[in-house]
This record gives sequence, C-alpha cells and structure tokens, in this order.
Amino acid sequence: MDNLLMEIIERNRNLVRNGKVADYIPALGKANPEDIGVCVADLEGNIYKAGKYNKKFTIQSISKVIGLMLALIDNGQDRVFEKVGYEGTDEPFNTLYKLDLPHVFKPANPMINSGAIITTSLVKGNGEEKFERILALIRKIADNPSIDYNHEVYMSEKSTGHKNRAMGYMMKSMGLINGDVESILDCYFKQCSIEVDAVDLSKIGAFIANNCKGLDAYGKIDREKLTSILVGIMSTCGMYNFSSRYAVEVGIPSKSGVGGGIMGVVKSKMGIGVYGPALDENGNSSVGYGIMKDLSRELKLNLF
Repeated sequence: MDNLLMEIIERNRNLVRNGKVADYIPALGKANPEDIGVCVADLEGNIYKAGKYNKKFTIQSISKVIGLMLALIDNGQDRVFEKVGYEGTDEPFNTLYKLDLPHVFKPANPMINSGAIITTSLVKGNGEEKFERILALIRKIADNPSIDYNHEVYMSEKSTGHKNRAMGYMMKSMGLINGDVESILDCYFKQCSIEVDAVDLSKIGAFIANNCKGLDAYGKIDREKLTSILVGIMSTCGMYNFSSRYAVEVGIPSKSGVGGGIMGVVKSKMGIGVYGPALDENGNSSVGYGIMKDLSRELKLNLF
C-alpha cells in the first residue's frame, strides 16, 4: 500500500502547476507547493503513508467537521439545524451576499464560513473554554495529545478576517448568533489555525468511518445519527461549490481546507488524509483532488 500511495503522489505531482498557495491569509503563503503527503488509516489500526505525510499544516475548514460534531453533541440535531441548513451551495466558501437576501433566513450549510461560525457559536463554553473543547476533541479522535494551534496563522487570520467578521455581525443582527461576536470569531480563527499532518487527518477520518466509536458521551445525539449527519454533509458540501462533481468523480465523503488538506471518510473501512497546499479556484488542493480520485479508482472506494 505504501508503494501505491507513493506512485499516486508521483502520478499527480504535475497538478501542483494547476494551483496556487493561499496568500489571502499571509501566513499561509509561506507553504511549499511541492510538499505532498498522503496517509490511509484503516479500522484495524494499520497506517499506510507516503511523501510528506508528517508535514504540519493548519487544519482550516476541515475543523468545521469537528465544530459541527461538537455542536450536535451539545445541542442535538434540531437545535443546530434551526440556525444552519443542510443545503449545498453553488457559491464560494466565503460567500456573504446571500445572507442579506429577503428570503434567506440562515446559512446554507455548516461547511461554508457563515455556517461554520454558527456551529462554533453553538459549542458550549465561555471565552477560551469553547476553543479548548474543540482542541481537546481533535486531540482525542486523532490520538495525538501534542496537537496545538499555530499562533502566527491565528494572528494572521484574525487581522485579515474582515469578511468573516462582517458575516458574524450580520448573523447576530438576524438573531442567529447569541453571545459576543468577537469572542466567537476568535474561537473560529483559532480552531482554523490548529496544526495537523496527513496522519492526524486520516485518524480523524477513521474515527468517523468507525461510526464515531470511542467517545465517553454523545450528549444530545446518538453516535449513529451523528455519523450519518457528518458523512452526509461532507458528501454534499465538503468540497464547497465543487462538491457535486467531486461526488461523481471521487465518491468519497471529504472535507477540504485552504491549508491544503483533504480528509476522506470511507464508512466501515478507512480514513484518508492528504496534503498539498496549492489550491484550485474552488479553494481545494489541486494535487489532493487528483490523489483522492486515483485512490478511489485504485481501491474501488467510490460510493456511487
């Protein structure tokens, strides 16, 4: 398997030229587009890896899956989806304008920025406690207590996150957010700055693939329903406005982040973590997409 993963990396390395490292968050612009890694963690505990699988990068929007997970545990399905929808979107991940349309009452889904800010707001905890609970959950399900956030990236996000700030205050005016907007945004910027590698992502994916087994408590939702919601939303919304085509061509529930990561979940089989910081026009890793497509074909993982 390690040899196959290395072969798939080399097969797709040229796709780096089709992407560009994110630089709208200045600290992310320092990434090397040639750093490519992949890891597969199966449910028997086997770890297969190749390339720069241990290269640290910030989790960014993949953290939205964890924020949604914890919001559901804390509040239950009905409460969460009163404030954010299940719908796909044909708009970019940082879209803002639809929130001001007269027939729109909440963000389309929890995987775009506005929806993720809502789910972060629903995580229980005051001040720093909210972020500490998100970080603790990531450490637990990745089985890596050393995971932490990157302070430079956090400060870079916080100082440039004006559009996210506008979303937060707009949703506050709509009655969708309770509590202090700046405190909620601070947690959101910090959760996006958590550093992981491809191995961590594969283990988080494997946890979800294993029906979310292993937590002490599931609060206001059972783990089967929790898993169903996470996998369903990753399938329809996890790759932003590219999600439908990705479902057809890859067919693995996945979530991307502008740090260059992609996390894949193959129910009852495995979790996949991929890193490649050069992004396409949709904000997804260009080489990561190619790797996931080849993995899906080689291992016959397409759900559809």
